[in-house]
Amino acid sequence: MTIESKIKYYYGTGRRKSAVARVRIMSGKGKYVINDKESTISEDAIAPLKLVGKFADTDVSIKVTGGGKMSQVEAIRHGISRALILQNPEFRPTLKKAGFLTRDQREVERKKPGLKKARRAPQWSKR
Repeated sequence: MTIESKIKYYYGTGRRKSAVARVRIMSGKGKYVINDKESTISEDAIAPLKLVGKFADTDVSIKVTGGGKMSQVEAIRHGISRALILQNPEFRPTLKKAGFLTRDQREVERKKPGLKKARRAPQWSKR
């Protein structure tokens, strides 16, 4: 006897700086799993769920890599927003107005040869 459980989920990829979050949302009881560990999640990251009223009845599974803490939080928020649009396209105007669908494309500028940082030149010395 085989029991087949088909769980329908919606997938969204969120990015910010060098952080990448792969987010899956599915109907459930409000569990949050980040990198295979069940844990609490930042208020900023779940803002899209609260905005559309899906906070209590949605399970979220997240794999996040790269970046720092805030970059990862913003990448998660971006991924959740994209997944919510796949779940229900009527959420798009609400999420767009809140700014959750816009990918913040700013990256760290590379260091150039002969300079200390991207643009900072070595200190000039008269002698």
